[in-house]
Order: sequence, then C-alpha cells, then structure tokens
Amino acid sequence: MLRPKVPTMPQPTGLIAPPAVIEPTTVIPHTTTAPAPAPMAPAPAAARPTVQLTPGAVIALVGGGTAVVLVVGAVLVSMLLAVAITGASVAICALVIRSLINADAKRH
Repeated sequence: MLRPKVPTMPQPTGLIAPPAVIEPTTVIPHTTTAPAPAPMAPAPAAARPTVQLTPGAVIALVGGGTAVVLVVGAVLVSMLLAVAITGASVAICALVIRSLINADAKRH
C-alpha cells in the first residue's frame, strides 16, 4: 500500500578541508650529551586559607540545617494535605451529583 520514502544523506556543500596528513618522525640520537640539569628547588606550597570551624560555627551550621529540613518538611506536608483535601472534596461532590442524578431519575 504505502511505502515510506527513506531520506537520503545530504551531501556537504561549500569548502571542505582535506584531512590532515600525519607523517611519522624518526629519532636521531645525538653524539654529544647535554649536561644534566641543575636540581630544581621544590615549588612553594600554595597559601590556601584553611577552614577552621569553631564550636559556634558548628552550632550555627547544625541549626541552619535543621531549619532547612523543618521548612522543607512543612512545605511538603502542606502540599500533601492540600492534595488530600482536594481529593476528598471532589469525592464528596461526585457523591452529591450522583445522588441528585439518581433522585431525578426515580421521579420520572
């Protein structure tokens, strides 16, 4: 019946650069030896500031983390409660509408 048309790969247009040619190199040993380099002094250590936590900072971090957990928990619980209340109200509306339709059908 219907035959799908398979798209063809479009050909590139414009200027195309030829592929780069990599030529192998040969190692030629030198007849003279270079003098050994002087030993280098070790690099100085980077001056990084170290983080030192005082007891007050630890208490502040723990308090901040606890506050974040409580706020996120309260938001999640309130969202769950909103969904539950919405679901219950939709169920009650469905029951009321069904009873109204059934009561109307019994009258006729």
